[in-house]
Amino acid sequence: MPSYTVTVATGSQWFAGTDDYIYLSLLGSAGCSEKHLLDKPFYNDFERGAVDSYDVTVDEELGEIQLVKIEKRKYWLHDDWYLKYITLKTPHGDYIEFPCYRWLTGDGEVVLRDGRAKLARDDQIHILKQHRRKELETRQKQYRWMEWNPGFPLSIDAKCHKDLPRDIQFDSEKGVDFVLNYSKAMENLFINRFMHMFQSSWNDFADFEKIFVKISNTISERVMNHWQEDLMFGYQFLNGCNPVLIRRCTELPEKLPVTTEMVECSLERQLSLEQEVQQGNIFIVDFELLDGIDANKTDPCTLQFLAAPICLLYKNLANKIVPIAIQLNQIPGDENPIFLPSDAKYDWLLAKIWVRSSDFHVHQTITHLLRTHLVSEVFGIAMYRQLPAVHPIFKLLVAHVRFTIAINTKAREQLICECGLFDKANATGGGGHVQMVQRAMKDLTYASLCFPEAMKARGMESKEDIPYYFYRDDGLLVWEAIRMFTAEVVGIYYESDQVVEEDLELQDFVNDVYVYGMRGRKSSGFPKSVKSREQLSEYLTVVIFTASAQHAAVNFGQYDWCSWIPNAPPTMRAPPPTAKGVVTIEQIVDTLPDRGRSCWHLGAVWALSQFQENELFLGMYPEEHFIEKPVKEAMARFRKNLEAIVSVIAERNKKKQLPYYYLSPDRIPNSVAI
Repeated sequence: MPSYTVTVATGSQWFAGTDDYIYLSLLGSAGCSEKHLLDKPFYNDFERGAVDSYDVTVDEELGEIQLVKIEKRKYWLHDDWYLKYITLKTPHGDYIEFPCYRWLTGDGEVVLRDGRAKLARDDQIHILKQHRRKELETRQKQYRWMEWNPGFPLSIDAKCHKDLPRDIQFDSEKGVDFVLNYSKAMENLFINRFMHMFQSSWNDFADFEKIFVKISNTISERVMNHWQEDLMFGYQFLNGCNPVLIRRCTELPEKLPVTTEMVECSLERQLSLEQEVQQGNIFIVDFELLDGIDANKTDPCTLQFLAAPICLLYKNLANKIVPIAIQLNQIPGDENPIFLPSDAKYDWLLAKIWVRSSDFHVHQTITHLLRTHLVSEVFGIAMYRQLPAVHPIFKLLVAHVRFTIAINTKAREQLICECGLFDKANATGGGGHVQMVQRAMKDLTYASLCFPEAMKARGMESKEDIPYYFYRDDGLLVWEAIRMFTAEVVGIYYESDQVVEEDLELQDFVNDVYVYGMRGRKSSGFPKSVKSREQLSEYLTVVIFTASAQHAAVNFGQYDWCSWIPNAPPTMRAPPPTAKGVVTIEQIVDTLPDRGRSCWHLGAVWALSQFQENELFLGMYPEEHFIEKPVKEAMARFRKNLEAIVSVIAERNKKKQLPYYYLSPDRIPNSVAI
């Protein structure tokens, strides 16, 4: 009688093993096997990290094996089981791989296809077509869209982490408990003695050092020592943790009535301000989005304030970017003066602090939350709903949405919900952050997620013109490496543009993103469908780059740039100044966050800047969803290209007092998971 050797690999994460009964059935082109119990006498099967082999004898020849069915039945107490893959050795000596990488819960079962990626048009056999359709029907019941707040991109329909499908939950929920992590961070930073001291002001700038962990020769220490300098202020718009707002100024806005006379002591080329604009030396950051946003009122004992500044910057003769004028609100007038470097020291310093605080709010809520977390969740939900596990695009993207839906669900549960942690320390808590996302949706366009396009749109693409913009330089290298990789994978599975156009599952995925993620907004520029291999490659590059590189660039520098509180105040306790010549050091300290809010802020930026345990970085694909040699070779070339980028960045950073490493591929996690 024909005999098969079945090899079963159990996951190595916590609680991956099981003591339940595991049964296997084989479905072939010539018949189906009986249900076989996989069990060895006097042996503990399916332990965490184990690879177990079993001989399965069948009554008759089964032909070509099309599906493998695995069933889990209760032994004593139900325990979940994580099945990595099954390998089958046929009676003819052939090996067939069946990737799984899924949890089986309760009396669960899973039906697996072999690991070859297939488009729907490749499946001519009824049983395989049916399997494909059933998988999507099941997933669409599990992965449902929900509106968390009006106007937001839709998210997963789950109130809390434990409501999620088991396959997308964190291995250990404790590891991503925000309350626990922030409290632990404050303990590790030895600042928990201050964490309940709300309404208690610091005495002076030096007093902030009581909660500042000095780690010598780091960016955070350098920020502490140089934060008051105009060069450091300007540098952060290029290479801080929110390097996406600065744009070349092509025309001075009417709402900022700045004149040459006001700024002439900052201009180094003996040109008028208008001439400097024409020559491309003037840049602008406009926080118009914050205009009219409600400040946090959740603590009746502390008034909190927001501003909507406009900051004008200048490229000096050394090609460095420095601020030359700041107006703290949008409508010009006597009570909204334009602050200048030539003003009194504390007038100018407080104006810059207001800009830094506004930058922090836009960074956290728009650059970070909306444009990486929420967008990546949309891609993830659409992928699970519309692409079966056998689809090559599912196999390509699954590593890049790992834990994204889970971390966002946890954030909605603990962080950005009503009375969540966000309300504790941030001036945009208590609902302001929700208003910001609703407003920012109009600027969330497909083109703005295409990295090279986004650079051009802001007039920031020229390396010769703006030589110290490392976020742009490194981002373009990583974008191109991802684009080349996706183009290779697309080329393997889609022999022509027509095949792309006729792939209905792919088109449903793209349409889901447009309809539910972008809420069907034509102005978003998101495609409803993809018509060519080149367009598909770009689309996949957007998905992967957003989840990996873009998130890394705006997330992992938070402790570096925001831990020195005066450089990134999460709230301000007095309104913006309405006149010049009245600001004192005492007034600035009383405006900055109190001791309690400073501690919660520090705990947050510390926790958010840490990599996950067992982090998977860009190019790492330990789950072998693809089994074909051409794709594995493409992955190897991708890794080689990424390694070359790591070397280029490391070489440049050797000569820098302020190294820029957030887009070094060895520091870019594959997905948004923190």
